[in-house]
Order: sequence, then C-alpha cells, then structure tokens
Amino acid sequence: MSLRIGRIAAGMILSLIAGAAIAQDAPNGDAERGKELFESVGCFQCHGFVGQGGGAGPAIAPPMAFPPFELQLRTPRAVMIPYSEDVLSDQAAADIHAYLASLPPPPDPASIPLLQSMP
Repeated sequence: MSLRIGRIAAGMILSLIAGAAIAQDAPNGDAERGKELFESVGCFQCHGFVGQGGGAGPAIAPPMAFPPFELQLRTPRAVMIPYSEDVLSDQAAADIHAYLASLPPPPDPASIPLLQSMP
C-alpha cells in the first residue's frame, strides 16, 4: 500500500514540475494587442467578440491555460482551421490568450432581474 502511495506522490510531483516548466515557456501576452488580433484574424467570427461562443465555435473565455490553448490553436480537434506559427506567431497567440484572460466573467444569471421574472 505504501509503495502505491509513493508512486502516486511521485507522479503528482512530476506533474507539478512539468506544469511549472510549461508555464515558464509561455510568453507574456499584451491584452490590448490581443484584442486587435482577435478581431483582425477573425477569431470573433466563430467565438464571439468576447469569446462567449457562437454558432460555429465554443466559448473560449475565460481561456484554458496557455499550453493547451496553443495546442488547440495549432492542431484543432474540430472544424477550426489550424493556425501555424507562420500564420500566427507564438507571441500573437499569447496576446490573444492575454486578451481572453482579461475579460470579466459573465454575470451570475441569478443577478439578472429579467431572468428571474420569467416563468
């Protein structure tokens, strides 16, 4: 039993170390430039102007951590086209990520009076 706990603990420590190393590799983003890129590259067309999602793309705000965000950007799982580094640099991806992270969260539905008065 203690060997199993030791393996679990070792796995957790390695995951933390790997996560910290990946986080250090993420470039710092400029949210203002990210907003400009989000609009000029056309991200808003599928994901909405504030990343809320739309008919063609899911909500992406608040964003996931940068490494999986960049992985999805470069090798998308669904109908999204891939954005290679030739099309969108790592810095530009970090700027878009920073923009999405800078957006305030949506209001709690319970705080919207109109929604409370509906049958």
